[in-house]
Amino acid sequence: MSEPDIRIGDTEREEALRSLGEHMSAGRLELDEYGDRSALVTTAKTRRDLLALFADLPEPHPRFGQVARPAAAEVVPKQAPGSPLSHRLLRAAVPLGGLIAVALFLLIRNPLVFLMVPAIAILAGSVLGDDGRRDRHRDRDRRRRS
Repeated sequence: MSEPDIRIGDTEREEALRSLGEHMSAGRLELDEYGDRSALVTTAKTRRDLLALFADLPEPHPRFGQVARPAAAEVVPKQAPGSPLSHRLLRAAVPLGGLIAVALFLLIRNPLVFLMVPAIAILAGSVLGDDGRRDRHRDRDRRRRS
């Protein structure tokens, strides 16, 4: 693949827009022409597309870095670690707390025992934080792939 046919990314587009802004500030481009070329920059796919917008303009032009060639590397599959035991126990505490609350309600007939369930959920959530959410998403994704 030749250099002009290499696809560009957002960084190159942003640099091209800055260069066009400098040309407009210097009076080389009118506002309408700047708008037209800016629109073309946002839809440009390759280096050739960008460079064509600067063919009739002096420097500055967009500069492109060297194309990085991916090195042949050995691919080692990454094994996802399981949830730590403490996370699994805390996640199990919420439904267990619900069962205990029902049993206590039947024994003492006080509906306030049901407040124990959200208290356990809040405690477990504060201990787990985002780790618990990541564990649940990872476990769900594993089940879907299986």
